[in-house]
Amino acid sequence: MQIPAHGKSHQEVMAALDAFGADDLPWREGGTFAYVYEAGREVEALVKDAYMRFLTENALDPTVYPSLLRFENEIVAMAINHLRGDADCVGNFTSGGTESCLLAVKAARDYARRVRGIAEPELVLPVTAHACFQKAAQYFDMPMRLVPVDPDSWKVRPEDMAKAINPNTALIVGSACQYAHGVIDPIPELGQLALDKGVLLHVDGCIGGFVLPYFRRLGAQVTDFDFAVPGVTSISMDFHKYAYAAKGASVVLYRSKELRRHQIFTAATWTGYSVINPTIQSTKSGGPLAACWALLNFLGDEGYLRFAERKLQATQAIAAMIRAHPDVRLMAEPESTLLAFTSDQFSIFPIVDAMRRRGWFVQPQLGYMGSKENIHLSIDQSTLDVLDRFLPDLDAAIEEAKRSNSADLPAEMKAMLGAIEADNFTPEAYQQLMQAAGTADGLPEGTTAINAMLNAMKPEVAAKVMTEYFNDLYRPTA
Repeated sequence: MQIPAHGKSHQEVMAALDAFGADDLPWREGGTFAYVYEAGREVEALVKDAYMRFLTENALDPTVYPSLLRFENEIVAMAINHLRGDADCVGNFTSGGTESCLLAVKAARDYARRVRGIAEPELVLPVTAHACFQKAAQYFDMPMRLVPVDPDSWKVRPEDMAKAINPNTALIVGSACQYAHGVIDPIPELGQLALDKGVLLHVDGCIGGFVLPYFRRLGAQVTDFDFAVPGVTSISMDFHKYAYAAKGASVVLYRSKELRRHQIFTAATWTGYSVINPTIQSTKSGGPLAACWALLNFLGDEGYLRFAERKLQATQAIAAMIRAHPDVRLMAEPESTLLAFTSDQFSIFPIVDAMRRRGWFVQPQLGYMGSKENIHLSIDQSTLDVLDRFLPDLDAAIEEAKRSNSADLPAEMKAMLGAIEADNFTPEAYQQLMQAAGTADGLPEGTTAINAMLNAMKPEVAAKVMTEYFNDLYRPTA
């Protein structure tokens, strides 16, 4: 494919864009239980308008566009207040939770090197911590210690974290809440552990940090997780999830400027202009900043509290349905807007495809470290309006999965998949697996078979399969 020799009309280009999106799930109908968060048409229109007003402004240099600096400082101030920080707290606006967490790890690594004199700083985190922390360890070449969690509550035990800490530990991590099961780690105990051991503690509040303070105000029991907890030194919190800002909008917050200093990259040792990057990106549109600021001021605290109440009601309703169902069970009692459920009687993977045929997207999670394969739901305020359709459809999908054998692998295939070693996994073996799963030619029509196969493999082998798949999926159009 080449750049078209002749341009097309505005109308033709927009029609092509609409055609591209024809197969996408209609998220505005409340049918997506991951990735997209919906606050209604009025909010969407405001966000798009504010975004476009500052689309072309570049946040690389705050002296050129002081409006963007003002947006960022005011957003960060609101976030600090929301998470009970004090006047010493600082932070920055980022492109999303992954960047926020990467920056927290980078700051901790460099702090450990420069202040504590640790040559090879290490990262200690629960196995339930978001995968972006493993990404950070890989990107920043840091040894990482994964700590098992309690198999009943899915929360990390402070005594297990303590065993993993050593003189090289730069940072420990806790989640509020963790994504897989929707529970909050014991942050007060981890904070005390961090103080006792002299290490930094990052709280990943990317998905729960914004909504949990509202749940507390609504009477829910919420474990303290923010800057009110002694020992917490940094927090990540997304605005593009339950604050409904445009993608990407997140913040990374620090208890002090002294720690945040180690996040910043500065270069004056080249022949071009001096480069100062508080975050990972250099050039970045002012659109996300403006849209986030506009939305916080448009909805206000009262508006977000109303949305939080709807989210809480929807979460409680879905949890009650699963709790009462004879064929499935909750992995844990949800403490935020996330929950996961599984079955001890049949494979849950067919539920994903059965729900997709009914117009819903629910997210499969593979089994790992005692966490049985399950289905994850990120519940939104818009979910409340579709419960009368969602709950019966979920019940029907569960019944369909009970009767399905599409995830039942032959014993010899299951044994073969489980015996594959990552070091011996070849491109030829990958192609054979893709053909067997029906995904040899791009996006699959169904996911049951491939999920069952991945679940039967060792995790490191499954990771190789998915790497090869995505390496094939993103290829230049002929």
